[in-house]
Amino acid sequence: MIVDIDIEKIKDFDNHPFKVVMDESMKELLQSVTINGIINPLIVRKKDDYYEIISGHRRKYVAGQIGIKKLPCIIKEFSDEEAIITMVDSNIQRENVLPSEKAFAYKMKLDAMKHQGRKIILTSNPLDWELESAEIIGKENDKSAATIRRYIRLTYLIPDLLEQVNLKRIAFRPAVELSYLSEENQYVVQNIFEFDDITPSLSQAIRMKKLEQEGKLNEEKIEEIMKEQKPNQKEKFSIAYDNLRQYFPKSFSNGQINNTIIKLLKQYYKKKN
Repeated sequence: MIVDIDIEKIKDFDNHPFKVVMDESMKELLQSVTINGIINPLIVRKKDDYYEIISGHRRKYVAGQIGIKKLPCIIKEFSDEEAIITMVDSNIQRENVLPSEKAFAYKMKLDAMKHQGRKIILTSNPLDWELESAEIIGKENDKSAATIRRYIRLTYLIPDLLEQVNLKRIAFRPAVELSYLSEENQYVVQNIFEFDDITPSLSQAIRMKKLEQEGKLNEEKIEEIMKEQKPNQKEKFSIAYDNLRQYFPKSFSNGQINNTIIKLLKQYYKKKN
């Protein structure tokens, strides 16, 4: 049964991994809703004194943009695991889903399926169950279990590196290997990437991962690997990281150094113009 619910009583799914971005498809949806209203009802579940969206986040967003006060909804009863799985399935096949969105969505679904499995198969090996669940998710999304697990590895990246993957400045497979680095070493990679505009290749990322696992990876080794000449590498201007570091206090982080350089360059540009 479809019921009209006040938009103020409808909330997004907790930790919803899919961003609402005003791209071309959203503009088309906005135009459609403006002309025709909400044609397909949202799917929600009752939680306390509000309703949680399972499917329909984009429809709710555009409705709010044009001042629609009530939304047609189908209220369903879901367990937490069923709600997560249905929410992911209703969004993951959308066009232009970012790698970070897939990563966190697949992880949420895998965790939900594992939780369901523990309820049903109490004696199963957790690792076997995880592999089996990844295979199920892969078949549902026309991907291998290995690809699903690689996407989930992206959730271990620091936000700055994950954003570079979204922007396609770092390729998917190297990013997966970088996810095995410690957070500290990931920040080193990100800072060298920013300062020198150097993108790690797959082979470089694999080597860094191996050194990380052996406990031998440090800032010096990361810089040495990333600054190796790559085939077909374009000629470009760069300043060695060590040459910059010597002009700043030891207490300065790489982020502070970067911000200071940009600030000084802006001041110089203003004076020259």
